[in-house]
Amino acid sequence: MDDVFKVGWEEWVALPDLGLPALKAKVDTGARTSALHAFDIEPFGPANRPKVRFAIHPIPGNDNITIACSAEIMDRREVTSSNGETELRYVISTPLKMGEAEWPIEVTLSDRGTMAYRMLLGRKALGDEVLVAPSDSFCQPVLSYDVYKSARMRAGAPTRALRIAVLSREPNNYSTARLVVEGERRGHVVEVIDTARCYMAINATSPEVYYDGARLPRFDAIIPRVGASITSYGTAIIRQFETIGTHCVNGSEGITASRDKLHAHQVLARHRIGMPTTAFASSPKDTDNLIGLVGTAPLIVKLLESTQGKGVVLAETKKAAQSVISAFRGLRANFLVQDFVKEAAGEDIRCLVIGSKVVAAMRRTAAAGEFRSNLHQGGTASVARITKDEREAAVKAAKAFKLGLAGVDLLRSETGPKVLEVNSSPGLEGIEKATDKNIAGLLYDEIEKRVRPTTPRKPAAKAVT
Repeated sequence: MDDVFKVGWEEWVALPDLGLPALKAKVDTGARTSALHAFDIEPFGPANRPKVRFAIHPIPGNDNITIACSAEIMDRREVTSSNGETELRYVISTPLKMGEAEWPIEVTLSDRGTMAYRMLLGRKALGDEVLVAPSDSFCQPVLSYDVYKSARMRAGAPTRALRIAVLSREPNNYSTARLVVEGERRGHVVEVIDTARCYMAINATSPEVYYDGARLPRFDAIIPRVGASITSYGTAIIRQFETIGTHCVNGSEGITASRDKLHAHQVLARHRIGMPTTAFASSPKDTDNLIGLVGTAPLIVKLLESTQGKGVVLAETKKAAQSVISAFRGLRANFLVQDFVKEAAGEDIRCLVIGSKVVAAMRRTAAAGEFRSNLHQGGTASVARITKDEREAAVKAAKAFKLGLAGVDLLRSETGPKVLEVNSSPGLEGIEKATDKNIAGLLYDEIEKRVRPTTPRKPAAKAVT
């Protein structure tokens, strides 16, 4: 502030960095420190740069409007209130705006839910340049609580630090590491949680997820990177987070359906999405009929839970197809038979869908002598330009499985795009390097758009006997 200006014993103020455009504050020169109403206060983040997040009901007497805030922790101090009670409080620094003036202040966080004013301004925050007129009110412009009900306020709210969990058993995996680095670069706190070490308390009033002997904190979002070997348990953990109300980039239903090749093709068929002709049977007596439904050789025989091209066999002749099917049945393996799209010539297109948009696409080409184009099978990747039909097919497939992040693999056939697979845990390395796009950043754009401040859970009411 450059000029001395007058304030009354009560004023309207704003804390723009916290997303609080209007608060009625009591000015108290008898108090040294300032205080802001806050509840559900939770520290988080690394020890060298700790943060705190909290919620506030900005309008006294109205608990329907909740603003979620976050800030870096400056200190933690003992503060003695006017009634003589001492409380250990977190201290944050944030710009205060009053009228045309704006300056940084330190403020402590304390539950002032029973107070008429959501903020108290002490003498340290006012400094020597503010003249306090104790008999006057609202010397500075009057604001309104109506701003909290406007779409403009919601659109202009600051991006708050989020607490995000990546469910992964491989913290050093490229995709997992990229999600951590990109999230922290954007100011979020990203924690890698080993899915297999989670366990659950399942009850009607307070379902929780536990990890290493302690209840996991409330996460704003979950990014599942659940391996195929623990799909069943991993989706159970995700269902628990869904029950709690946590935003999950990919839900348990979509992951379960996409991992089962038979179920996945039935979903694609239900939504009229083009795919190679596919057949499935259980009895060995139906082998020839099964092959006949698909067409003539060559054929693809594929395990229902195959990943990264493993468990996928090309049968060049009908006799070879019969032998492969017999071998799979001998292993008591579930599989399906699929038409081989010759014109694809060992190439497929991986479309990376985030939200309702294809954000990147790459062409995967099989290695010499190999029909599988998976990068894990020696295939190479290059950036691809996709057609409108291919884009629409990829988006429609991701939506059919209700996935917020999906790798949709499709073949270019004479009759249009054919969806091979919808991957609910697509790798980021190949497509980021092939397209030179920040896919992890695009995912966080979508998470930040979808995650809204949530009202903290209230303790369950005790039964009356």
